[in-house]
Amino acid sequence: MTDNIPLQPVRHKKRHDNKHKNGCCPWSGCCGMGDFRPRTVWLGHPEKREQRYPRNVINNQKYNFFTFLPGVLFNQFKYFFNLYFLLLACSQFVNELRLGALYTYWVPLGFVLIITIVREAVEEIRCFLRDKEVNSQIYSKLSTRGELLFSLGHMGCSCFLRTDQLDGETDWKLRLPVACTQRLPTAGDLLQIRSYVYAEEPNIDIHNFVGTFTREDGDPPVNESLSIENTLWASTVIASGTVVGVVIYTGKELRSVMNTSNPRHKIGLFDLEVNCLTKILFGALVVVSLVMVALQHFAGRWYLQIFRFLLLFSNIVPISLRVNLDMGKMVFSWMIKKDSKIPGTVVRASTIPEQLGRISYLLTDKTGTLTMNEMVFRRLHLGTVAYGMDSMDEVQSHVFSAYTQPPHDFAASRAPATTKVRKTISSRVHEAVKAIALVHNVTPVYEANGVTDQAEAEQHYEDTCRVYQASSPDEVSLVQWTESVGLTLVGRDQSSMQLRTPSGQILNFTILQIFPFTYESKRMGIIVRDESTGEITFYMKGADVVMSGIVQYNDWLEEECGNMAREGLRVLVVAKKSLTEDQYQDFEARYVQAKLSVHDRSLKVATVIESLEMEMELLCLTGVEDQLQADVRPTLEILRNAGIKVWMLTGDKLETATCTAKNAHLVTRNQDIHVFRPVTTRSEAHLELNAFRRKHDCALVISGDSLEVCLKFYEYEFMELACQCPAVVCCRCAPTQKAQIVRLLKERTGKLTCAVGDGGNDVSMIQEADCGVGVEGKEGKQASLAADFSVTQFKHLGRLLMVHGRNSYKRSAALSQFVIHRSLCISTMQAVFSSVFYFASVPLYQGFLIIGYSTIYTMFPVFSLVLDKDVKSEVAMLYPELYKDLLKGRPLSFKTFLIWVLISIYQGSIIMYGALLLFESEFVHIVAISFTSLILTELLMVALTVQTWHWLMVVAELLSLACYVASLVFLHEFIDIYFIATLSFVWKVTVITLVSCLPLYVLKYLRRRFSPPSYSKLTS
Repeated sequence: MTDNIPLQPVRHKKRHDNKHKNGCCPWSGCCGMGDFRPRTVWLGHPEKREQRYPRNVINNQKYNFFTFLPGVLFNQFKYFFNLYFLLLACSQFVNELRLGALYTYWVPLGFVLIITIVREAVEEIRCFLRDKEVNSQIYSKLSTRGELLFSLGHMGCSCFLRTDQLDGETDWKLRLPVACTQRLPTAGDLLQIRSYVYAEEPNIDIHNFVGTFTREDGDPPVNESLSIENTLWASTVIASGTVVGVVIYTGKELRSVMNTSNPRHKIGLFDLEVNCLTKILFGALVVVSLVMVALQHFAGRWYLQIFRFLLLFSNIVPISLRVNLDMGKMVFSWMIKKDSKIPGTVVRASTIPEQLGRISYLLTDKTGTLTMNEMVFRRLHLGTVAYGMDSMDEVQSHVFSAYTQPPHDFAASRAPATTKVRKTISSRVHEAVKAIALVHNVTPVYEANGVTDQAEAEQHYEDTCRVYQASSPDEVSLVQWTESVGLTLVGRDQSSMQLRTPSGQILNFTILQIFPFTYESKRMGIIVRDESTGEITFYMKGADVVMSGIVQYNDWLEEECGNMAREGLRVLVVAKKSLTEDQYQDFEARYVQAKLSVHDRSLKVATVIESLEMEMELLCLTGVEDQLQADVRPTLEILRNAGIKVWMLTGDKLETATCTAKNAHLVTRNQDIHVFRPVTTRSEAHLELNAFRRKHDCALVISGDSLEVCLKFYEYEFMELACQCPAVVCCRCAPTQKAQIVRLLKERTGKLTCAVGDGGNDVSMIQEADCGVGVEGKEGKQASLAADFSVTQFKHLGRLLMVHGRNSYKRSAALSQFVIHRSLCISTMQAVFSSVFYFASVPLYQGFLIIGYSTIYTMFPVFSLVLDKDVKSEVAMLYPELYKDLLKGRPLSFKTFLIWVLISIYQGSIIMYGALLLFESEFVHIVAISFTSLILTELLMVALTVQTWHWLMVVAELLSLACYVASLVFLHEFIDIYFIATLSFVWKVTVITLVSCLPLYVLKYLRRRFSPPSYSKLTS
């Protein structure tokens, strides 16, 4: 925070992960916070503060400098298997349990811990830098910091607010200042007056606010009520102008934070499956140890023998499994970040990249995620003729002729009949364009552009300085279109409007009445008087469902509205009605009387307005398109073909959401749409669910209010029906409701979910999903900072899932099973060796051999499996059906696990029995033959597993073999160097290795020949 004067517009946007709900730290006492309470905030008198408030900073770090190392170690050893390996290492300090050198157990454990600590340190540093960047953004301030409440506006004593990051609504909201502060000379004078704000306690409701503003230095004191119209919540943006405010809420008391759920530590499904397999391996370890002792008939101190066998066979549970998978995840994350096809992609959670390969449900926001929130005028339909983007020049010529031709043209009157038809169409086009230019709530605002100052621009209606402000981007697009065809809105205040014709003439209209658009009425109207002619006209525009009963009878409205809606256009019906002076005066008298009514005011006002809304002249239909993000349609098509069901959760209106779903082809052309009727009671929900049950293969559109009722009374039935739909659209959803839907999907289906969003209102959903993807765009970074993965465009999601998700999952499955195979092989050999030598608890390999086996001799080839791929990325994108195979979890299942266990037992037994049969005189020859055969078998098995060779794989194989050959010089303690140089050693090792590997190569060939996997057909 700095004390920069003059003030600038506050456009700062904050992300709150709400890691500690009780304050800035885990100890809420330090922040002086208890329950939420109302507060009185004095302007310019911080010494009168009655209580302490939360700090206005964010902290997303898991540790600090002092808790980092203890915290990381605790999080590692709180899991049974890490604790198990620690106990194994510690047991070697007991002489009766020691099986070899201490470093045999401590070096692998230390290596795993160092890798984990380094990874956590990197994540913490990145998190610290991200938090520092956000916390360092500058506010201009006059007093204390935090969430704002207006006390001084700009021109016109009002401003517009963008709230899409808070509630998902694209409409701009009008905000009003406190009236009694508008006459102050400067902003600094706010701190000199004696005044205070009383505000209600913090709560979750973003649509309401109760407070008062009191100024005590007046006579009498001024007491002014405050409502939602006087507030500016955090995570909203001032559309234009300058605002001065007083801080009311900070930190955890912000509305945006209270609507954000706690972030949870995500553990991947793959990790849980591997954890389950390691539990089975641990069970096998205990069973083998007990069997060995049982075969000794529990002689002597058998309980010590059990512990020795547990140590001897500890390789059954591979300590390197966790570190191999963690390093693999880091490689997958690096590959995602370095992919030039999806630039700007950031991996914030490097522990779950393989989750991207098994997504069944994708839940996406609409505004800013699927769409660009930029409305474009596409169609003008007059019933007998329609104008698209390619014929707007005709509209322009009609408008031009309407204002340039003299009213009485002798030549035109003597023209043939075709000219009269053309003139009729011209007048209809002109009337439609004029109506569109008048029936709206748009205000033109002029800003200085460096050449022209604001006052001059406003006086001369400078086109280059003009921007349009409105509560809806639809209205702005309509007014911009009328400007493009020649009729420009150049001025407006609360009582008048000015239009400029193609010839430069200014048309003045007096605004007599405005009937604003509401969600219930679905229409808006305006009554204006043309100052040049004195004509009074009532213009109206609205949704076809309500306007069809208001306009005069016609035979084309319903059909054309349906055609335009199927194209994904947002359709508005425009109509007009001419009024005489007497008719208007009669209406105005009744309207004023209705507004003064104390009882049933809204009903009486609506009745009076409806008396005008009869037999109106239908002028035209307008079609506006909310432009989609690049390649949204093909991306959704890819996801659908991959077996992923897409749900759209948005805070926007039902009609808007439905149009976008059609436009994006979320709902295909041959699918029906079932719009769930508004329900408020259990019986209504029951009837509507029964009606929905009778529909088949249709998309569902439901509002947040109806959804809440259904989930309250019929949660199981609703989720069962919704999950059967090919697509679901939930509109008017609150942020917490989005998270609730994600949670229910996970609980009811057991499938993996992915949530995609770009705004602060999507954070809860992103954090609740198994995979959260944030789209970083012009609306800020709240979602991308809270997400596990951050992309710059929605279309990148296709490659992220189809290529990187698929590869990460398949590679992780292959890597984990190969590490298990490597450990089971050597454990099988140990079991055979102990069985042959009277069940003795004596290790087959000691010292560096046991460490080298799982590190320098086999680590690089095994880990190189993270580079393997079955198909090229282009093929994976072209055939998304390949992704569908992964949803069944076949790459890592009990079946594949059992196959690898049997392979390990077979190879371990062949190598050990072969070495015992072929050794000559000394025990050291058994070690030399079996260990060399084991290393060669592992290298050949990696080659057998690889599907697409990478040059690094070849380097890893050759390097590992070279390391083993070179290290034989130093291993004279375990291996007879002179023996390995003989021909006898070479042929024995060759025979054993061939017997252990050749049958598997033959089986692999036969399988590929007679039962090839689906991807092999594409690679060939």
